[in-house]
Amino acid sequence: MLALKLVLAFALPLISALKFDIQAHPGGESAKQERCIRNFVAKDQLVVVTATVSGKRGDGQTLNMHIKDAVGNDYARPRDVAGENRFAFTSHADSAFDVCFENILTAQHAVMSPTRSIELDIDIGADAKDWSARQAGEKLKPVEAELRRLSESAKEVVDEMDYLRTREMKLRDTNESTNERVKWFAIGTMGMLVALGVWQVVYLRAYFRSKHLI
Repeated sequence: MLALKLVLAFALPLISALKFDIQAHPGGESAKQERCIRNFVAKDQLVVVTATVSGKRGDGQTLNMHIKDAVGNDYARPRDVAGENRFAFTSHADSAFDVCFENILTAQHAVMSPTRSIELDIDIGADAKDWSARQAGEKLKPVEAELRRLSESAKEVVDEMDYLRTREMKLRDTNESTNERVKWFAIGTMGMLVALGVWQVVYLRAYFRSKHLI
């Protein structure tokens, strides 16, 4: 378990930024034209989103961003972004969150290959903190600052495992409860069918006797 924590703690910071291009589309804003990158965050975790966008304002393209989560919280909605943009927020719930981009073609003349290149970097939890500032403020040695960062990363891994274990327990309890209810429903249904069959036999025997057929 400890080895897994250390591997994850070292591996998470090594994930490189995501790079992609987004084509500009004519017309107004449309949620259908958004291109979203999804990630998961625990409640009350710090998230820093850094987006480096090519081009410049007024080049005939308008790139809009939208940072939101799956439960309806909006964290940022900047318009006409270019260059390096950084947004920080603290999550309100255990939920997936989306960083969405939409590139709108606003030029009045023809533009060759209207695209914007985006380099997106998302830091969560311990990776989102400014360790250089903390190192300077607390007068820590580089090794001490790195060890503290790794310690917080390992703690986040443990917290996430505890969260997953709690969810698994809830899902297991729900599954067992559902199975129990289905079992008793099936038993009740079979009992009703048997009772109905017995009643039909008794009724038919009485009917035939009243008609002197048996």
